[in-house]
Amino acid sequence: MGNKNYTIKDIARMAGVSAGTVDRVLHNRGDVSAASLEKVRKVLDEISYQPNMFAIGLAAKKRYSIVCIIPYYIAYDYWYAVAGGIDRAAQELAPYNVTVSYLHYLHADEASYSQACTQVLGEECDAVLLAPNFREETLKLTSALEQKGTPYAFIDFNIEQTHALCYIGQDSRMSGYIAAKILMQHFKQGQELALFLNNQKQSPAEIQMQRRLEGFMQYLTENHVGLTVHDVLLDKKDADANRRTLDRFFDQCPQAVLGVVFNSRVYQVADYLHATGRRMEGLVGYDLLKKNVERLKTGEVDYLIGQRPAMQGYCGVKALCTHMVFKRPVTTTQYMPIDVLIKENIDYYFEFE
Repeated sequence: MGNKNYTIKDIARMAGVSAGTVDRVLHNRGDVSAASLEKVRKVLDEISYQPNMFAIGLAAKKRYSIVCIIPYYIAYDYWYAVAGGIDRAAQELAPYNVTVSYLHYLHADEASYSQACTQVLGEECDAVLLAPNFREETLKLTSALEQKGTPYAFIDFNIEQTHALCYIGQDSRMSGYIAAKILMQHFKQGQELALFLNNQKQSPAEIQMQRRLEGFMQYLTENHVGLTVHDVLLDKKDADANRRTLDRFFDQCPQAVLGVVFNSRVYQVADYLHATGRRMEGLVGYDLLKKNVERLKTGEVDYLIGQRPAMQGYCGVKALCTHMVFKRPVTTTQYMPIDVLIKENIDYYFEFE
């Protein structure tokens, strides 16, 4: 049911409490017994009550601060898109006395991540949006936030052994499983598979990649026993070293015509294929970076799996605001769609209208 015709008096009558009690509940002014609070909330749920958010914002005396901890980024990369979604949410929430700020860290740099985690604990903030990186450092941070009573939410990757308000992002294992399923549609007897991995694949910072790999291998275990699989370790920045690695690999393993990259850098392999004229019969990568999309369109990449980074940032901030400002429940796990993009549909893809 909608709430357009429900007044405070209507809600009070339905709950069997005074109008003053309803007003205190709606505006979080306290001085309400647990029994009365439960009665009012039950009625609000039954009528799908949505408060007048703008009026609440204008009336609120308290100002709310959200700190977002995400990696440094450059234009048009993955975290650039995340920040765009965060900024969009911040603009929408400004009238409700909500401010959003950033703390950045270098991805896969434990000292940088630890510094950002330490810094946020020294700041006055009401909630934290976190893109977790190193597990142990994250657990230390979340434990400290819980002791302070500061709500926090995860985006991009979920660490389940915490008490996060919510996680917003993909199911990492399932995205890996789906990557295997679509790639192996190209498989023919005698072909081999290349896993193009970060040369620091065992790093505690690479937990996202590790879970995708787990899902990918689960599909292979269930459906392709005995398949020859090669690990090809690539460097994040050293293009010359990667060229030598790929030259050697493709010369030695000519049957390895299917490949997957579990991070955002499928363009490393695709650029090599484009430059050398080599072809693979199937190559899957992650994220809609400009370089990745270019190689999707030129045909070196067959599939890109998108995870809606801007929507993650946007929904993460909105969820924290829903909880701390509007006192409404938040769904604890909000999975992003696992979008599979090909060159024929990439031009029609967008996150926001």
